[in-house]
Amino acid sequence: MHAIQHHLRPSLARNAACAMLMAAAGLLSAAAGAQQFDAKGIARTESVRHDFEGNREAIQVRVDFAPGASFPKHVHPGVEIAYVLAGTVEYEMNGKTIRLQAGESLYIPAGAAHSAKNVSTGNSAELATYLVEKNKPIVVLEK
Repeated sequence: MHAIQHHLRPSLARNAACAMLMAAAGLLSAAAGAQQFDAKGIARTESVRHDFEGNREAIQVRVDFAPGASFPKHVHPGVEIAYVLAGTVEYEMNGKTIRLQAGESLYIPAGAAHSAKNVSTGNSAELATYLVEKNKPIVVLEK
């Protein structure tokens, strides 16, 4: 596995685990092919948004990628944990290419610029868990 590992504070890890469990049933069972892709071949389905630690929130989103689709370089106002549900997704972060297959995950630190691309011949999907500051955009594209 090519995941970058970091240690989370116990309360942060506990809250992330709760958010992931709350969404797992609905997101993991979403029917393949039922996505509404945008013009770039990306479909985002938010399943959980829950406040914690005052000014922060946990957000969980299923991101589906059509074959060859990519999400451009961007940052988040907090950490992201990306778990690949289907296919193969290639991430670019800190000058490195990280290729993950279904069942593998990646920790993306707050403010780390990264991109993602479906390198499978079919659709790919990831479960993105964000632990971010409230009232800020979840995704900020790099210029």
